[in-house]
Amino acid sequence: MAEYGFPPRGTQRRREIAVLAARMMAEDGIDDFGFAKRKAARQLGSNEGAGKTLPTNAEIETELRRWQTLYQGGELTERLSDMRQAAAGLMRLLDKFKPYLTGGALDGTAGRYAEIELDLFPESAKDVEIFLLDAAFPFEHREARKTPADAPEAVLTLEWEDIPVRLSIYPAPAERHRRQPRARLAQVEALVATQNPEESD
Repeated sequence: MAEYGFPPRGTQRRREIAVLAARMMAEDGIDDFGFAKRKAARQLGSNEGAGKTLPTNAEIETELRRWQTLYQGGELTERLSDMRQAAAGLMRLLDKFKPYLTGGALDGTAGRYAEIELDLFPESAKDVEIFLLDAAFPFEHREARKTPADAPEAVLTLEWEDIPVRLSIYPAPAERHRRQPRARLAQVEALVATQNPEESD
């Protein structure tokens, strides 16, 4: 129980970790909540394995939004608009692979170093690679950062309109089972139109 109006020590430490993790994500380009919270816990001398001490992703996201509003407001708005417009263009190009926008460009937390994150659900991951090769788009393979049960078949990175992109490629049947926030092209176009109403007139 808190004394003299101060929050319990555990609650205060969770907030400190969340604030530091959010700052790392905003300033250093870290885009993995788990990695950011563990690194912040280590820097603050907390036991990163103590679940009650570590903040949730939602707590970190709240602090990230607060940080970006305070320190990166105008820059963030412009960056987010550019990323969503670029994502829509790339999604049109990759339409046959059933692209979905996820991550910071969708939820509004994308910082200056964030990637456009697209989930694809083709019949074969090789189809995407062949398509990119035929279109002369240079790309690289990257290791999946998700747990094996949720990991994509392949992760490809490339640049699109000078913005880094990560393509996470899943088997076609997995499209029905993915539950994280995501948006199809029409939804992304609606976000772009809302953010840039003068361009939709």
